[in-house]
Formats: sequence, C-alpha cells, structure tokens
Amino acid sequence: MQTLRVPAAAEYCQIAKSTLDKLRVYGGGPIFIRVGKRIIYDRADLDTWLLDRKVANTAGAKVQAA
Repeated sequence: MQTLRVPAAAEYCQIAKSTLDKLRVYGGGPIFIRVGKRIIYDRADLDTWLLDRKVANTAGAKVQAA
C-alpha cells in the first residue's frame, strides 16, 4: 500500500487541497485513513475514485462534486 498525505493526494488528483478537505467533510471524496490526527490516502483508493469519475462525453456525465 502506498499512502499519501493530504497535500500530496490533492496534487495527485489534480485538485486543490481545500477541495479535498471539503470532500472529506461533506462526502463525495475518496475514502481515507485516519491515523491519530493524521489523514492519509491509499493511492489505489485515489485511483478508484478518479476512475469512477471517468466519462465518455459531457452529455451523459452525471454532476460530480469534484
């Protein structure tokens, strides 16, 4: 398992850290692991989350939080 802290995970997903923080609070973001006060993401979970947002065209795309 390769894990990333929040700033690195946001960069990997090409979204702002603040967006990733909001998705974690309000839902809709990738699953994460809490270790004490630290939040980490498994790279495989980020890949899964990104693949779930893959679309062929904008006409059939459902509205996503990010």
